[in-house]
Amino acid sequence: DRYVLEEMQRLGATLGGEQSGHVIFLDHATTGDGLVTALMVLQFLQESGAPLSALADTMTAFPQQLTNVAVASTRGWNEQESLRRAIADAEADLGMDGRVLIRASGTEPKIRVMVEAASAEKVDYWSARLARVVEETMTE
Repeated sequence: DRYVLEEMQRLGATLGGEQSGHVIFLDHATTGDGLVTALMVLQFLQESGAPLSALADTMTAFPQQLTNVAVASTRGWNEQESLRRAIADAEADLGMDGRVLIRASGTEPKIRVMVEAASAEKVDYWSARLARVVEETMTE
């Protein structure tokens, strides 16, 4: 929730979440809350008169991969120039058809590399390349 909240605050967003099911409605709470999420969905359904199935039709799911890279320490991972360049290359290649999220785990000595793109081939390519850069950079 911490990273979702930070990104929401940076963007000025009031709704954020991740695939794990954590959804934050910033107007109501600063952490993911399943009951708040359920109530908000029910409120939308009641106000719109739409069936629940209509919500699923509004989202296009892209292939996504999460790779956990074990490191001795997560300190300074985001200051590595080679990793910054690799992330910029991935973002430029994916454009609006994908995204990259790299972050340090809050609970383990791991760097989490998540890539989402319109094609599985792009996901596989950038996941492997970025994980390799993390390994090369953080195990030296």
